[in-house]
Amino acid sequence: MLKQMNETLNFIEEHLTDEFVLQKAIAHTGISDVHLKKVFFSLTNMTLTEYVRNRRLSEANYDLMQGEKVTDVAFKYNYQSLDGFSRAFKNWSGILPSDVNRQGACKVFPKFNFVVTIRGGDRMECKIVQKPAFYFAGVSKRVPLQFEGVNHEIVKLAQSITPAQREEMHRVRNVEPVEIVNISYESDTAFMKEEGYLTHMIGVLTFREDVQEGLETILMEAQTWAVFPNEGPFPFTLQNTMARIYSEWLMTSGYELTSSLSFSFTKMDNEKKDHAYSEIWIPVVKSAK
Repeated sequence: MLKQMNETLNFIEEHLTDEFVLQKAIAHTGISDVHLKKVFFSLTNMTLTEYVRNRRLSEANYDLMQGEKVTDVAFKYNYQSLDGFSRAFKNWSGILPSDVNRQGACKVFPKFNFVVTIRGGDRMECKIVQKPAFYFAGVSKRVPLQFEGVNHEIVKLAQSITPAQREEMHRVRNVEPVEIVNISYESDTAFMKEEGYLTHMIGVLTFREDVQEGLETILMEAQTWAVFPNEGPFPFTLQNTMARIYSEWLMTSGYELTSSLSFSFTKMDNEKKDHAYSEIWIPVVKSAK
């Protein structure tokens, strides 16, 4: 995966002035769109789109320092208008592109390169599970995307579940894990930024098709799941494990994400305050390379 990430960045660098360079880079390296974008963001806290924009503006700054015309530079890096380029460049550098050469202003955003850093020893448990097609059945709402801490809108969603809805969940649940699960999907930012909203469902897994009104259903096709058990202070341990999945495990596992949807369940420890056992399930496929 490390090699593929660097191949992607090298391709972007060699085709920085091409239109649709990001789509071309993804196609060239053969990594799934969802997987590449999620892992890159987890490692850099920056989207690939932002990275390409920063690299283009950095190179544009260099070209302007060499005396190239603003209009030529704008169209070289695929801006559709001079005004659009000028606004983007000023937002990035703090000055207009027409002032770069005169002021001798130089701002640099260097190319990224990923390397392996060996750190000590937090073991990460994982098991690979093949599951047939099933349904999620539950209740959902749009909630703010939040990476850390307790999401109070999800708490409100849980509190809104009626006795009838809860009874129906218990009636239909018949697929492992036979637990009340939390499913997150349809993020405004594809889970790349802590902003906007996502759809969050609280529900169960079932093979049954006779789910009563009052519960929504989502069909999940047969696929492979990577499962990450974790235990410790809640919600820190759960959220830290999620971060490590994308920044560590996916880099070396030989698996790729197939979707940004994931689900988890948590069992609070009645004897230890704010302590819990959780499992995170993400859909994956064996990497082609």
